[in-house]
Amino acid sequence: MIFRILEDQFAEKIRETKDADRRFMQLALSLGRRGQGRTWPNPAVGAVIVRDGVIVGRGWTQPGGRPHAEPEALRRAGEGARGATLYVTLEPCSHFGKSPPCADAVIAAGIKRVVAAIEDPNPEVAGQGHARLRAAGITVDVGPCAAEAAFDHAGHFRRIRDKRPHVILKLAVSPDGKIGAAGGKPIAITGEAVRNRVHLLRASCDAILVGIGTVLADDPQLNCRLPGMEARSPVRVVLDQNLRISAAGQLVHSARETPLWVVSSELAEAAAATRLGAAGTRVIRVPPGRGAGLDLPAVLHALAEKGITRLMVEGGSRVAASFVSADLVDEIWLFRGAEEVGAGGVDALDALPLSKITQSQAYKVHASETFGHDTLTIYERA
Repeated sequence: MIFRILEDQFAEKIRETKDADRRFMQLALSLGRRGQGRTWPNPAVGAVIVRDGVIVGRGWTQPGGRPHAEPEALRRAGEGARGATLYVTLEPCSHFGKSPPCADAVIAAGIKRVVAAIEDPNPEVAGQGHARLRAAGITVDVGPCAAEAAFDHAGHFRRIRDKRPHVILKLAVSPDGKIGAAGGKPIAITGEAVRNRVHLLRASCDAILVGIGTVLADDPQLNCRLPGMEARSPVRVVLDQNLRISAAGQLVHSARETPLWVVSSELAEAAAATRLGAAGTRVIRVPPGRGAGLDLPAVLHALAEKGITRLMVEGGSRVAASFVSADLVDEIWLFRGAEEVGAGGVDALDALPLSKITQSQAYKVHASETFGHDTLTIYERA
């Protein structure tokens, strides 16, 4: 009977520990998301330090990628970190980069236990951080909220494993599957609440990409225009094979305030590239594609080499369709408005049916939201 009671007490203690681990890891994940769009090429990590059930330190990766989340949390915890538990959304680094290894800082601070959501696939880490902690006598547990962490760190994982950014396709479509009025005329598909949500999405991405057709037709700004968040605007990327972008447009005009990268063919005129460079625009040259347009895998590889981990694709039905056709879309934000556009409107995916996304076995629903009469469905790779 005594042994049964002890077993029950032990099982209850394990359940309580698992519940606490999940609760504190969810907080760490929410902290890490604060850095999305600002830490590239580093991942946006969150960390929480808990001692005797009380949070004594919090941290997240700072703009530019440094300091990392762990030393930020340790700095705030001070002596409170000794004997405490560290919750971190990604394995602490174990190598010298532009800053010392986080694993060494954790050891020096006297942390007793580390709970990591997921291992870092970076070959310079890849389990070595956890191994170094264990060798120092620290208890290491891996796995709480692993699926959520994998979703949040998808950009980092994709860049490490596939040498390209995680691609997020944003579409706003009418009930009849249109994104624009007849003749390509811009039209409001969704309301103000959705527009605010889109600007938040922009702020969480490293870069936003459109085609030259959208730039010539709309002269967009492609920044984050929520009050106080202008500095969170992503890098603007334009696919412009022949460098047709106008120096008088809003994008080039603001290139020195918010970075503008124009991706062109290797065959584009050097003089045009020089003029854009003088205006503060960065011209990236890639090989031409086999058909019309640029080689999209080469475009993504070039962006990843420059540190981009999360890329938002927002412009034009042709660009959207080209990414879907090339199987280069990892996440889809599909906003749906309430009013039909009617015959002659611009189809969301050019010649492709919208069912290529909504009914494809390649994607599954990750989440959904409602904004009055408008809705959002987020799809991810199955």
